[in-house]
Amino acid sequence: MDKNYLLTPGPTPLPPEICQAMARPIIHHRTPQFQAILKEVSEGLKYVFQTSSDVFILASSGTGAMEAAVVNLLSGGDSVIVVEAGKFGERWTEICRNYGINCEIIKVEWGSAVDPSEIERRLKANPKTKAVFTTLCETSTGVTNDIQAIGQVVKNSAAVLVVDAISGLGAIDLKSDAWSCDVVVSGSQKGLMLPPGLGFISLSPKAGKLMEGAKSPRYYFDLKVAKKALAKTDTPFTPAINLIIALAEALKKIKRDGLENIFLRHKKMAKATRAAIKALGLELFAPKAASDVVTAAVVPQGIDGEKLVKTMRDTYGVTIAGGQAELKGKIFRIAHMGYIEEFDIILGISCLEKVLKQMGYSFELGSGVKAAEEIFLK
Repeated sequence: MDKNYLLTPGPTPLPPEICQAMARPIIHHRTPQFQAILKEVSEGLKYVFQTSSDVFILASSGTGAMEAAVVNLLSGGDSVIVVEAGKFGERWTEICRNYGINCEIIKVEWGSAVDPSEIERRLKANPKTKAVFTTLCETSTGVTNDIQAIGQVVKNSAAVLVVDAISGLGAIDLKSDAWSCDVVVSGSQKGLMLPPGLGFISLSPKAGKLMEGAKSPRYYFDLKVAKKALAKTDTPFTPAINLIIALAEALKKIKRDGLENIFLRHKKMAKATRAAIKALGLELFAPKAASDVVTAAVVPQGIDGEKLVKTMRDTYGVTIAGGQAELKGKIFRIAHMGYIEEFDIILGISCLEKVLKQMGYSFELGSGVKAAEEIFLK
């Protein structure tokens, strides 16, 4: 297929103006011209993060921002609580352990959200906990955690709340300041509608105080250095210049559309996708805490889940995501975030129907598309 459609939870499709921005001639980063762009995106990121705190831009993926959070907040031997509700919750544990951090793990069944009261119980039992690591949207399972409720729990402790919002930022609501999120990390290739390559991290005053005593080794990801540079509208090292220029365009688009409207659009696309999945007689993997970012569905009995995803991609040019780790071949995931709109969802469901029918799954052809259309018509 020459024509391809991207319905994966990162990277996501790029708006034309983003592609055009990246094609502009490169400029030098130690110039007033780039400083003006950097100032613009710094303010725009505060709008998206819903914070008055500085947001630092890293030339990395979102995982780089996760590592920056760990090394700037903690020292070897510190104790933290990590919520593991999927593959990306587990990543927090992996990073922490690499720096000698002691992890108290809250294991959550994949497909479920964490109970905030369990975090409260662990914090009371471990008053020396320095940080709580959690995930806004666990893309491996299609689940959204209740960050607002978690924030209420953590703010009454000495610990800081660190949120992986890599897939959720700019797609579902996250009020960093109002919900007492001390550190929020994100990446460019999801709700922000950019290619991979930029990581973002915000720090509350509470997190800033914790950072003062952190002794983990760091150089490139040292946010004290980044803070000094940002105060002069600068970056400590060479930034990803054209990605930041494109970020300025993405933030303009987000501001034009308005965050509330964007959240409502994602909610409607999620509702339509879930309606289509149910109409096809398929089971939602996470029915109680389903995310407005990505929908996970259980592969029906007798169907090869890996072949389903491969056929949609390689034969018809429609790329969705399969399951990860223990869910490989057992679920598939359809994203509805960023520069994805209702007719992208209709096309994706149509392709899913075609391949399922070819693979011998029994259902009424067109029932999924019909169910999605009925939601979009409301």
